[in-house]
Amino acid sequence: MDSTTKDILGQLDDLLAASHQSWLFGAGISLDAGIPLMWPLTERVFKRAQDEGQATDVNVLNFVKNQLTEDAHIEHILSQLGDHRAIADRSKDKNVTFDGAVLSVEDLDSLHQRVLTWIAETIRWGYKPAKPDGSPEEIGTHEKRIVAIDQHLEFVSALFNRSQAGIAERRRAVRVFTTNYDTLLEDALALGGFSYWDGFSGGAVAYRSHRYGDEEPNLRDRAHVIKLHGSIDWHLGEDDRVWRVRDGDLYPKKTSRVLIYPQSTKYLATQRDPFAAQFELLRRTLGAREENVLATCGYSFGDEHINQEIELAIQRPENKTTLLAFAQKLNPTLERWRMGSWGKRIYVITEDGLYVGSDGPHSPPTGDAKRDWWTFSGVTKILSSGAEACAE
Repeated sequence: MDSTTKDILGQLDDLLAASHQSWLFGAGISLDAGIPLMWPLTERVFKRAQDEGQATDVNVLNFVKNQLTEDAHIEHILSQLGDHRAIADRSKDKNVTFDGAVLSVEDLDSLHQRVLTWIAETIRWGYKPAKPDGSPEEIGTHEKRIVAIDQHLEFVSALFNRSQAGIAERRRAVRVFTTNYDTLLEDALALGGFSYWDGFSGGAVAYRSHRYGDEEPNLRDRAHVIKLHGSIDWHLGEDDRVWRVRDGDLYPKKTSRVLIYPQSTKYLATQRDPFAAQFELLRRTLGAREENVLATCGYSFGDEHINQEIELAIQRPENKTTLLAFAQKLNPTLERWRMGSWGKRIYVITEDGLYVGSDGPHSPPTGDAKRDWWTFSGVTKILSSGAEACAE
């Protein structure tokens, strides 16, 4: 290993031990746990709509899907459905027509809730689509769940039990941002004995106490978990409070399941609590004036709202945030960022090697093998053993 590569890998280790660090996770970290990515999740929702939904559900969902681009998934479909709902609410007859099916505002609200329930149950119970090698799909049920937490447990242990050089000097908790709806990160932190704050107060049943504009508490928690798109255990109560409720509880009485915020250009929900508060925390973190590290894993950079927050912050001349993007390959967003004037603060760790700004790949794989250090388990190995050991 040449000295330049050795030095860059050492820089990566130093950044992962930084006193001020945050993580941004996407669906990729929960794939091996038995939770599908967005497109298989979309297919599963359509199957449940066909098997369990109302007579018009599948036709309406297909009609909405066909209005969108080929890469649209269930979040985009729900956002589009919300737009139709807004149109119906403004119309004289209070309804909208989908390929011959006439749905009222109430019908659209009911369909929206059914879809959210199918999403939540699929994530809670687990689903593995059929594989190209002929392996059949696995469908988790309430009685037989297939979601595993092992990798999440290993990650939080590696993050907080590693060399104390950086941990002991931390002046604040590690911020963990995630677009995932599942509760595996929170569960892993609790099972590992690591205290965390998530904006709620209470116990097994808790109410949302953090609001837009509030300061984060300084309670010496090890982590702050900030769920940007909501969670399968968040519910909106009759009093407009957001509750975190255990699976299956009948109380408090709920008016809707708070799961996701609109995609595309419609950001009404992100302008209201709890989503406004969540994104404000992301904005504050990225805008910090001190040295700051944001590491991403399992995030495909497909959310333009989040990408814009990152770019707006990191391109400011006074900003000191360094981005560590663990991604299978370079994508157009990362390619553009690393070539920018602030590209020297962009590290991209891929299966083909490590890129720093416009340089790279450093430490490329030998032979036909590809590096796995961009995966969730690969990141855990780097945290446990160091980047140089994983590059050998």
